[in-house]
Formats: sequence, C-alpha cells, structure tokens
Amino acid sequence: MGQLTFNLQPDRRVYTVSDLTSRIRDLLTKNLMDVSVQGEISNCREAQSGHFYFTLKDDRAQVKCVLFKNQQRGMKCRPQDGVQVTVRGSISVYEARGEYQIYVESMDPVGRGALQLAFEQLKKRLEEEGLFDAARKKPLPLLPSRIGLITSPGGAAVRDVVRILTRRFPNVHLTLYPVRVQGDGAAEEIAEALHCFHKKISVDVILLVRGGGSFEDLWEFNEEVVARAVARSLVPVITGVGHETDFTIADFVADVRASTPSAAAEIVVQTRREFDKHVADLSGALESLLRYRIMELSRKVHELGTRRGFRKPLDLLRQHRQRVDDMNARLAVGLRGRLDTSRRRLGVAHLRIARFDFRAKIGALHRRLQNLSSRGAVGLRSRLETSRRRFSMAHLRMARFDFRAKIGALRFGLQRCSIDLGVRIERALRVKRERLERLAVLLEERSPLKVLERGYAIATDASGKVIRDADQVAVGESATIQLHSGRLITEIKNKEA
Repeated sequence: MGQLTFNLQPDRRVYTVSDLTSRIRDLLTKNLMDVSVQGEISNCREAQSGHFYFTLKDDRAQVKCVLFKNQQRGMKCRPQDGVQVTVRGSISVYEARGEYQIYVESMDPVGRGALQLAFEQLKKRLEEEGLFDAARKKPLPLLPSRIGLITSPGGAAVRDVVRILTRRFPNVHLTLYPVRVQGDGAAEEIAEALHCFHKKISVDVILLVRGGGSFEDLWEFNEEVVARAVARSLVPVITGVGHETDFTIADFVADVRASTPSAAAEIVVQTRREFDKHVADLSGALESLLRYRIMELSRKVHELGTRRGFRKPLDLLRQHRQRVDDMNARLAVGLRGRLDTSRRRLGVAHLRIARFDFRAKIGALHRRLQNLSSRGAVGLRSRLETSRRRFSMAHLRMARFDFRAKIGALRFGLQRCSIDLGVRIERALRVKRERLERLAVLLEERSPLKVLERGYAIATDASGKVIRDADQVAVGESATIQLHSGRLITEIKNKEA
C-alpha cells in the first residue's frame, strides 16, 4: 500500500539582494519622507564634489547622513565634528552598501555656542572668498541726492535716521523699504530689498540699519544670504546695526560700517548741507503680494516634491551622486598607488644608470667594431675573388649557348599554354555561372520576404533585438513589427504565456 505525502508548508518568495533593498528603500521613503533629528556630528568629511558625509549620534545610537552641495545654500553653519545640530530631511537606503541614511535638506545649530560657531565659520569662509577685502569696497558718493533705507518701519532706528536726515538736509529724497529685522524670513526680505534697490529703484547709497538687541536678535544680519546680497550690490551700502560693540557679518561685507543707525545717517549726509527731502509713496503692498505669491508657489513646489512620483527620481539622483563620490575616492587611492610604484621604478632605474660605466662599455664596443671591420674586409676580398671566377665561367657558357632556338621553343610552348588556359577559363566560368544561378534560386526561395508575403511578421524590441519570447518585453514597452510592406510601432498592452 502506497504512502501519502503532504506538503503543508506554504511556498516562500525568494528575494534577490537588490529586490529586498529596493523594497526596504520604498518603505522608508513612504513612511519617513520628512523627519527632524537632533544629535551630535561625528566622522564628518567633505568629498571633492562638495557633498558632506557625516554621522549623527547620541549616547545610544547613530545614523549616517548625507548633505549634498545644492542643499547647503542658506544654512547657518557647515557640518563639523562635535557640533549639536537639528537636521531635517528624508530617510532612504544607499543600495550599493545596503545602509539607511538621512538625506539632509536643512540643518540648524543648537544653543548659543552653536550660533557663535556658525558665525565664525561663515566669517572665515567669506573672508577666504575675498568678500571682506578693502579693494572691492565702493567709495561713498560725494553728493547723494537719493538715499535708500532698509529697516523695520516700526522701530526706533527709522525714526532716528529720518530725524537726522530731515534736520540736516530737508530736500533729500529718502526711499524706505520696510522689512522685518528679526524672525523667520527676515534675512530673505533684507536680501530682496537690496536686490530691489540694485535693480529697480535708483538710489545713490543704501542704509541698512537696525536698533540694538541680543546676539540672537541680530542673527538675521549674520545670514549668508544677506552678506552675499550686500556684496552683489552695485550701490554703496552703509550698515548701522546694534550698538558700538555689536559686529555682524553684514558689517564686514558692507562698504562702510557705522556704530549705530544714527551714526550711519550722519555718515551718509556729512558731505552736504542742503538737499530737498522727498518721501516717495511706499510700494510695499504690491511687493508684499508678490512675496506672498512666491511663498505660496514655493509651498506648492515643496508639496509636489514630497510626493512619491518626484521622490524616486531624487533618490536615484542621490544614489548616483554618492556612488560618484565613492568612485572618486577609489580612483584617488589607485592613482596614489600607481604614482608610488612609478616613483620606485624610477629610483631603481636611476641607481642602475648611476652604476653603469659608459666609458668602459664604449671602449669595448669600439674594439669589437674594429675586429669586425678587419674580419669583414678579409671576407669581402675573398667573396669578390670567388664572384669574379664564377662570372668568368658563366660568360664562357653563355657564349656557347644558342638563344634563337631556345626563344622559338619557348614562344611555341607559350602559345600552346595560352590556348589551353583560355579553354580552361571558359569551362570554369560556365560552371561558376550555373552554380550562381542555382544559389540565386535557392536564396529567393528561402528569403524572409517570401515568408512575410504569406502574412507572417518579425517583431523587435526597442533595442532592435528579435522578440522570440513574451518574457523579453514588459507591459508598457514599445515594439516594432516588420511586415512585407512597411512596419508598425506598437505598445505592449498585455501578455499571455
């Protein structure tokens, strides 16, 4: 009696490493698209491409982070070991090494010490770029007739500046661009105001002022976007931020730094005594509307960017960027190895050349050349005598030879060979022609075009390969069908085994 066998274990799907990693990446990208993490930076390194790779850790765990170059604009500080920061970004998987990591989109320092560190880092970087050089600072106009003022319309600084300018020069033309001087978005408003005076509103000099406050209150004037906007301005800029002991990044970049807003007003008008003051109507409503519209569009773009359809191409781009950095590092190591090997070979060759005695070698070659020359002369004379004797004997034999009879016999034999060769060539051509006709008939019978005439077709994929199996193409891909007359471009809608 036969035995019955039951298999109660369900079939398990076997993943490849690539499929498993891709599935983990999709899960992380879907559920952790926008996270904020606080920790301490360690193992920070900057690649040749400008991207930063570092580890964010606390007392119990750590996670790898990647900060690409195009995300660094507008950040308060650059990554540095030992700094406490809060990063915001998305979590994904770097498939080449199977590691999950945070793709950082923004980074903020934690605490006053971190702000001071960000201040020193930005100051050092801008100083290395030459933004603080005295050679690039512009001279102030001798007789300014139009003055641009960038500050908060409700602060004490604007009242001090207006009072001094009105008292000293009632005819001066003062244009106020109202901005926030503290809080989120204030730095962008200040940069936009500088750009507006630079491109749209014609003024002779710009006053960038703010009243006193703490280090955190004045931080907006330490932002990189403000410093670069001041450096790009073709109009001279005078800064008067805080009190005499307060220094900001904008003060170092500006053409002239004043200790207070009142001192800035004194500096700008100290070369004139009589100017009419004309206060222009504020165009802030339209500009505020534009700023609001830009903020709305930016928010919509950010929302679209967080959707999965846009995140996956971004993930692929990030993977390739990190892979390029890895390949650059490996290439640098390989080049250094090749360079060390070449240096060692050059040293060995140099030692061998230094030990080589050229004079002794040249003397030995000279003696050998003399010996060969003497032996060659003796051999050449012997060969010459032998050739003379052979020539004499050949001359005697030729004198006795009947050339006319020999030439006649050769001519007769040549004619016979020519006739025989013509017959053979004609016979061979006839055989080849018959074979060619048979092959042409056979080729015509086996031609693929004959098969196409009977209603068959040839299908190829997008790369031109002949499709012999339905598994060669996927649903949604295009295929080309060659008919007897013309071809069709189709899209695969469904497949059947």
